[in-house]
Amino acid sequence: MHAYITGIAIWGPGLAGWDASLPVLAGRQDYTPADTPPPPPPVLPATERRRAGVTVRLALTVAQQAMAMAGETIGGVRSVFGSGNGDGAVVHAILEELAKPDPQVSPTQFHNSVHNAAAGYWTIATASHEAATSLGCHDATFAAALLKAVAELRVERKPVMLCLYDAPFPEPLASVRPIAAPFAVGLVLVPEPNGRELMRIDIGYRAAPPDPAIEAPSQPALHALWRGNPAGRALRLLEHLARAEAGVACAGLLDGRIDIRMQPRLGAVVS
Repeated sequence: MHAYITGIAIWGPGLAGWDASLPVLAGRQDYTPADTPPPPPPVLPATERRRAGVTVRLALTVAQQAMAMAGETIGGVRSVFGSGNGDGAVVHAILEELAKPDPQVSPTQFHNSVHNAAAGYWTIATASHEAATSLGCHDATFAAALLKAVAELRVERKPVMLCLYDAPFPEPLASVRPIAAPFAVGLVLVPEPNGRELMRIDIGYRAAPPDPAIEAPSQPALHALWRGNPAGRALRLLEHLARAEAGVACAGLLDGRIDIRMQPRLGAVVS
């Protein structure tokens, strides 16, 4: 199956948006991790911004930025939201409350705890009536979500916005499920060239383990983020986008993998 990427967004430690991250991902600048909290997403009303946790802010920040680059009408595109963990901070707070003698779980915490919270905030804030899918597949979330997004795009023949995001748990959950740092990626995919495409990707499933030579990002400094956050599995693809460079990548998917063949559009400018 194939798709064309028309919009890209990224947010993570020392990676404050696509333009700021481009020199790092292209290998022109050393990567220096830094605390980079996601901004309150402008798409959310002020009251909702105050309620939204870090995972929602991460997801909506990259979703909005990717849509802007792609030139798509916000809220007018189908979406796939992928997170390996959901909002761990909210789950921790609820479990902490339930451990008390007289637990009082707030409705706000409860509605933020569900796995489709980010997709719900997005569709409500953008008044979208398009289909929105939320999925999780542990460390294989990138592969599962990309496969879902491209399959939906090929069947429906409509653009799809793919949003991947995860953030660390508080202790003691962090000891059981360590996440390196908050990180999110947004991609807008279209079924055919439209003049804004940056790269064509061809993907397929293979019943074989991932190939280490084409799985990790080429820069060792990015390996901790790639290994330590499910959304980080997209970093090799992002490096090729930043360099407008053809190549191949793969990502583990349960007992197999997906292979990704990348071909940038001639003369594509990704900045």
